[in-house]
Amino acid sequence: MRKFVAAKLHGITVTDANLNYHGSITLDPDHCNEAGILPMEFVDIWNKASGARISTYVIYGEQGSRCCVLNGAAARTCQVGDEIIVCSSVYIEEHQMVEINPRVLTFHRDNSVHDRMFYDGWINDDGTKSFAIRQGSPGDDSRVGR
Repeated sequence: MRKFVAAKLHGITVTDANLNYHGSITLDPDHCNEAGILPMEFVDIWNKASGARISTYVIYGEQGSRCCVLNGAAARTCQVGDEIIVCSSVYIEEHQMVEINPRVLTFHRDNSVHDRMFYDGWINDDGTKSFAIRQGSPGDDSRVGR
């Protein structure tokens, strides 16, 4: 088995940090539902400003709040206003990479969704693996990059 990206919130802005909470990251359930991130799911968090990398679990905040709150020890890794990347992952067999189509959301500074895309992986006839970023829904043929 290998670890693959399952969903990603790219460039979401930290709205608060609560050192005196038991831990986790609090996220707007609207963002999580759209990307496919579940409550209590472990995620990796990468701070674009500092390079700090941590792992914690997700709890849902208020629906529609656009919140992104680092709690407990995680609060020490980010400042309010920092842009972070929240990434969930899945362990699958290599050949299953063609089936997962991870959803990716990018954000404006107010945590409204800027863009929606997904990652598309495939295996060529010669066995090599390929990858593209696509906008829209799985099955669309609108590549953003390779």
